[in-house]
Amino acid sequence: MHTTKHSQANSPLPDYEPLFNENADEVRKKPVKILVRILGANWFKILISCFLNIVKALGIWLLPIITANIIDAVTNPTEDVYKIIAINAVLLFVVFIQNVPTHTLYAKYTDTMLRNIGAGLRNTMVRKLQQLSITYYKEIESGRVQSKFLRDIEAIEFFNAHFVKTVLIALINIIISVCITLSKSGEVTIFYALIVPVNVLLVNFFRKKMRANNFMFRQENETMSANLTTMIEMIPVTKAHGLENEEIARLEANIKKLKEKGFIVDRTNAYFGSIVWVVGQIMSGVCLVFSALLALKGMISVGDIVVFQSYFNNISGNVQSIVNIYPELAKGLESVRSVSEIVLSDNIEDNRDKIPLRYVHGSLSFENVSYRYPGADKDTIKDFTLEVNPGECIAFVGSSGSGKSTIMNMIIGFLKPTSGVFKIDGKPIEELSLPTYRHHISVVPQNSILFKGSIRDNITYGLVGITEEQIQDVIDKANIREFLPLLSNGIDTIVGEHGDKLSGGQKQRISIARALIRDPSILILDEATSALDNISEHHVQKAISSLLKDRTTFIVAHRLSTIRDADRIVVMDEGKIVEIGTYDELMEKKGHFYELKQLSDIK
Repeated sequence: MHTTKHSQANSPLPDYEPLFNENADEVRKKPVKILVRILGANWFKILISCFLNIVKALGIWLLPIITANIIDAVTNPTEDVYKIIAINAVLLFVVFIQNVPTHTLYAKYTDTMLRNIGAGLRNTMVRKLQQLSITYYKEIESGRVQSKFLRDIEAIEFFNAHFVKTVLIALINIIISVCITLSKSGEVTIFYALIVPVNVLLVNFFRKKMRANNFMFRQENETMSANLTTMIEMIPVTKAHGLENEEIARLEANIKKLKEKGFIVDRTNAYFGSIVWVVGQIMSGVCLVFSALLALKGMISVGDIVVFQSYFNNISGNVQSIVNIYPELAKGLESVRSVSEIVLSDNIEDNRDKIPLRYVHGSLSFENVSYRYPGADKDTIKDFTLEVNPGECIAFVGSSGSGKSTIMNMIIGFLKPTSGVFKIDGKPIEELSLPTYRHHISVVPQNSILFKGSIRDNITYGLVGITEEQIQDVIDKANIREFLPLLSNGIDTIVGEHGDKLSGGQKQRISIARALIRDPSILILDEATSALDNISEHHVQKAISSLLKDRTTFIVAHRLSTIRDADRIVVMDEGKIVEIGTYDELMEKKGHFYELKQLSDIK
């Protein structure tokens, strides 16, 4: 038993992305196809689950027959009447008692299967989110992604659970009940057949309205989630400007809309459930009268009235179970549409069959490179040409919107040229496996990105086998040692969410240590000191000097005094190189860079 649990816990999670093998329009029209494929991938386990359900439910199906046998025996007693009652009573006792172990086994097996399907869906989503390009995340709000990952996958899990535990079981109950009834009376079985079309008509009547209501509710839920995420991120700004009431009013409006859409869904579901119940009760009464008339005509025994009424109620109840959970099934179908918006997105980094890089020398080449963002009406980068040698330090300067950050994103591999060729060590970046390439680069962004963990965890993020000696070495080189005595637990101090317990300069030095410990071949410093005060900048600049040795470095500079020692400075304007040279050469030229330096000094 212990081995089984261990193997289940460590078995790989399924990836269902191949099952979403449809275009987006098809999924919107027929999301049930995706769910059928996901459940179909687990067909054998579902078959075992159904078998266990049949065994555990034997008492439900045998009870009407045993009841009829006892009634008929008592109504027309023979010398074996007590024997018949005893045999039927023992049989009933046995089939009810066996329900305890078989139901436990059924629940354990079925729940394990369903949890595994849910985990597979989440795994599929996580894998896809890691494949999507940076431009995708610029176009979608993080709150919407969270809503799809949490709410929509949960709705799909509910759909699967309802289908396996309610729909399939109801269908099995209906089939068995019909077969038993058919063996006793064809006329009654034909009457039973009327139940299905009546309930199908009811579902069809409400189906379109339910789908539309669930779509509106899902959209409003995503909007609410996105706005809540924005509100949390904006709290420092909101409080600083005394805008709490305005934010409350804005979110209240969203909450009211969400409440209204939810009420519409609930009201439709309530009408639906009520009508289904009334129709079911009316048909049950008709069945009772019909069976009584057959008994009066001698076509069935008195005991058979109980059999037919019980099985009719069983069939009717199971049909109603399917119909009543249709609103939940509709939510699951809408959630499939929602999740497929991410899973089917083709805005991904495709690294299949690309060249893996074991090492990077650090030579880069831009040959007439241009780049235009999706939906833009003009190029952000225009005919950009630059050769960079291994170990060279290149600084980029220019006004906002000149294209500096776009070039950095191309070097990282987040963006690819819309025309021209960008090469790493002589190979076009389109031919390279980006994950293996990025193992050889490090980025220190303008705004340090830290996660809730210790300083040690943030420095060694994603690395294994790092020694304490290596950690202590980068702590010294990144000038972190200077502020460690101020912290409660030194390097193991928890930095808080986004590193909020640290100052800007402290966070930036941790980012530098994270870059340094990777010993990259290519280093990118994207305005790493622009948001710091003079004292913090001094400490960070000392840390940066440790990074620049023996590696190709790209610096995006806001403070031009920080790039005096760069091998070359590239001055950009409107996506083009307007000047290039050393600091002294450009100052002597008194051109574009000289003007930027004068403005920088004034500031």
